[in-house]
Amino acid sequence: MNNNPFENAQRQIDSAAKYSDCDQEIIKVLKEPERVVEVSIPLEMDNGKIRIFKGFRVQHNNYRGPYKGGLRYHPDVNLDEVKALATWMTFKCATVDIPYGGAKGGIAVNPKELSEHELKHLTHGWVNKLFELIGPDTDIPAPDVYTNAQTMSWIMDEYSRISRKHSPAVVTGKPLENEGSLGRDTATAQGAAYVLFEYLKAKSLNPQDITVAIQGFGNAGANMADILFHHKIKILAVADSKATIYNKEGLDPHDLDEYKRKHVSLLGYKKGKEISSQELFKLNVNIIIPAALENVITKDNAKDIKAKCVLEVANGPSTPEADTILTKNGVDVIPDILANAGGVTVSYFEWVQNRSRFYWTQEEIEQKLAQKMSSAFYDIYNFSVNKNITMRQAAYALAINRIGKAVKNRGILN
Repeated sequence: MNNNPFENAQRQIDSAAKYSDCDQEIIKVLKEPERVVEVSIPLEMDNGKIRIFKGFRVQHNNYRGPYKGGLRYHPDVNLDEVKALATWMTFKCATVDIPYGGAKGGIAVNPKELSEHELKHLTHGWVNKLFELIGPDTDIPAPDVYTNAQTMSWIMDEYSRISRKHSPAVVTGKPLENEGSLGRDTATAQGAAYVLFEYLKAKSLNPQDITVAIQGFGNAGANMADILFHHKIKILAVADSKATIYNKEGLDPHDLDEYKRKHVSLLGYKKGKEISSQELFKLNVNIIIPAALENVITKDNAKDIKAKCVLEVANGPSTPEADTILTKNGVDVIPDILANAGGVTVSYFEWVQNRSRFYWTQEEIEQKLAQKMSSAFYDIYNFSVNKNITMRQAAYALAINRIGKAVKNRGILN
């Protein structure tokens, strides 16, 4: 089984390319990142000892606008993962038609083992190493796995210090007090919910008849659970990295969230039965929502999925082999580059507000996000129906067309 995420991303492009209007020479360009950077970041720990951390930034493509992509802190961060995530960002931005290219960054670190002081200086070290490659018109980082609004404030502060000018637009996902945007903290989940409701409408399904299982209970998964619960969708199972909880009568995400805040994980939660992480994918639910890391749906468990829809809130949660099995079994996959694009869409809104120095209301942001996600869904859904292809192939084909036109118009390959 091939679980190299970058090779999976390249195969997804190949799978959709034949349905696009682009020639193979442009496809070759879109399959490779433009720049790959690996840095060593020395950090003086609180105990006075020096540790060296590996940092990465991959800039995949900027044909439609500045590079855009998150920065994650995770012990398993590696170059193939970051290359894949940067590639997906390029296609995600084109899928929802916002003027960005794709990038991604990471530091191989377990942030839970570092103090706040150490994390701040590690973040400053990453900015120092990559200062010339990021900027409001160049490459705009954002929060990702185990980074947050505080991390973005540290990046903005260090970048502004080095450049000697106040530069809020160098990052998105900042706190409101540091010129962040309303709605950014829930944007990924809210965008996914808008897409899901449009899907249910297109399929003539009543949300109150729907049951879901959510794999991942971080920011995106927990917010997704809250939104679905509010709309009376029954959540039968939720998993975090330590435990998977099932209750056939439904779970209350507010209670789960309160428990996790007190106990760090869902381990030991008593208002449901603990099942194995793999049992979640076998449950008799309507929709499975992977909302954590990549490669969780593979050829080994795809055949067990009874749900008729997979909503990919995580990046790259399904391998190409799993995709083939799910399609054969009649499972609709709402692909990550559409489903979780709410985050980058509101990041774009934040960047626009930073540049114009004019800030929008929560209502304006939600309205603009709903419009963007709804429009993108129907572009992809109608394309997939007309061509009799999967929604993933449709999303990639449409994105390839948009990027390809930008390449051609700019004369980049001439």
